[in-house]
This record gives sequence, structure tokens and C-alpha cells, in this order.
Amino acid sequence: MRFMMIVKATEDTEAGVMPSQELLEAMQRYNEELVKAGVLLAADGLMASSNAIRISYPEPGGKPKITDGPFTEVKEIIAGYTLIEVKSREEAIEWAMRMPDPHGNGAGQIELRQVFDPMELSDNPETKAKEAALREQLEQNSKG
Repeated sequence: MRFMMIVKATEDTEAGVMPSQELLEAMQRYNEELVKAGVLLAADGLMASSNAIRISYPEPGGKPKITDGPFTEVKEIIAGYTLIEVKSREEAIEWAMRMPDPHGNGAGQIELRQVFDPMELSDNPETKAKEAALREQLEQNSKG
């Protein structure tokens, strides 16, 4: 089971305030624990939404619309994420509870979301076969 820990943005992250050295070291220790446990798939911080582009689809079947950041709803913005693969929802919660306060000042908020297994999205055998082939190609590409 894959889970994404989504770190919500704050006014500071949107203003480009970088984490303290102490917080960076705490996050490194946490990520090292995830690596040693063999559950970490990816972990990254994201730049402020002033560097972002939002693509929306205002009309069904219509042309996508591009909007440059910054975006105003800070509580709806993602500041970073950690992607893990674990055996259960409970294990994902345990790992999320161990993450240091992502902003170091009591303003941190993490949203934990389970990631769909691609094979759960369709019952169509042809769609599943295409998805499996795509995943296999992706794995071969990552091996170089």
C-alpha cells in the first residue's frame, strides 16, 4: 500500500522562508529512518506557488486554461510530500505521526492519503494490460 504524506503550506513557505538548519537535520534523520525501514519511495519540498502554474479544464472537452501563481488559498497549497510504501493504513499513520513538525513552529499540518493501485482503477482487461505494460516500461527506464 502506498501513502502520500502531504505537507500543507503556510504563509512562511509561500513567502519563501527556508527551514531552519535544525529542522532540516530533523527531517534528514526522519528520512534516514524511512530509508532504513525500506518504506521511502520519494520525499521533496516544493517551491512557493509564486513559481507554480495551474492548469484547469473549465469546459468539458475544451482547451486547458493556464494560470500563473501565486495562488491565494495558502491552506490549499502543498509545500512538500513524502511517498511511502507500507503494509497497512496503521503503519502509514505511525510513520506520519513520527514526522517532525514540517514547519518547526507549530503551524505544520500533514494530510495522509492512500495512493490508488493502478489496477484498482478499472475492471477492463485491456486497460489493465496497457497499465501493466506502461509500469514495466517505466521500471526498465528507471534502471537505465
